[in-house]
Amino acid sequence: MHHLKMDRAVSIVTVANHEPYILVLYYSKYGTTRQMARSIAAGIEQAGVKARIRTVPEVASVTTAIAPSIPLEGELYATADDLQDCAGLALGSPTRFGNMASPMKYFWDQTATIWLSGSLQGKPACVFTASGSMHGGQESTLLTMMIPLLHHGMLLMGIPYSEVALSRTQRGGTPYGASHVSGTEHDQPMGADEKALCVAQGKRLGSLVRQLESAAHVVNAFI
Repeated sequence: MHHLKMDRAVSIVTVANHEPYILVLYYSKYGTTRQMARSIAAGIEQAGVKARIRTVPEVASVTTAIAPSIPLEGELYATADDLQDCAGLALGSPTRFGNMASPMKYFWDQTATIWLSGSLQGKPACVFTASGSMHGGQESTLLTMMIPLLHHGMLLMGIPYSEVALSRTQRGGTPYGASHVSGTEHDQPMGADEKALCVAQGKRLGSLVRQLESAAHVVNAFI
């Protein structure tokens, strides 16, 4: 008997015995990236997909104490299982000299086992960021955040110019992913355009996950 060999990009979308979810993984120092993460999660759920919001712990140059495994407030810390079992990923970090912040980089540096398993291959992903200044390296941060996702074999997506807020925003927004300029004091909240772009990005990611899930069901029906 011949067995059909499913395309990995389709077969991995539905995690057995679990409701598919998109992991919204972020690090936030002053709260802006957290706000963006929650707006993206709202867009994901508007598309009919569950959003699981997680963050990463701080890192220090010296070890002073063992950090608690559960943060005192805010979202839970992401685990390897959160990442490995997701149907899609929205990755967010503030800009640090044109790159992701060290706590997020440290998290990805620990994902070699997941990379070896290939469990993220074919899953859709997007990126988002915030910076203190307009020319603080937002676009290079988004592009460099994509690199580990490419190594994991993920399918990257951005924001098309059919989203009118992308041409209208004055405090962020790029075709590579949602962004926001929070000001040097980090006291400038997102406006309607930046929020709309976050929601749109999440909704677009959620819609693609649903399409892949539907395709997986069709393939499974013929096996």
